[in-house]
Amino acid sequence: MRRIAAARLKYCGLGAMIEDVLVIVSDLVTNSILHGGTTEISLKVTLQEDRLRINVHDGIEGSIKPKQPNDSAETGRGFALVSALVQESGGDWGVSEDGTTIWCLLPAREGRQ
Repeated sequence: MRRIAAARLKYCGLGAMIEDVLVIVSDLVTNSILHGGTTEISLKVTLQEDRLRINVHDGIEGSIKPKQPNDSAETGRGFALVSALVQESGGDWGVSEDGTTIWCLLPAREGRQ
């Protein structure tokens, strides 16, 4: 899915966003695989005017509750990382009302990587 996202960004002239978007996609997809309990996950990356939208849909209803890992935990920091990247870019992220889709909106930054 990372390659698909990178290819989509290059196609849209948004190569400058590849690094951050690949971290976001990796974390959101991995989280859906580990905690979603489903065998089907979809990734949708779209350009809407001047915003890049990333949707990861696993179809499992519920709430996503980011946890606060202790210093020795090997997992549990993904949402904090996603949140930091999104905030740093001036974007926004959230979860659909039914909990089946997590999304990010990022300001589109043009340029080649």
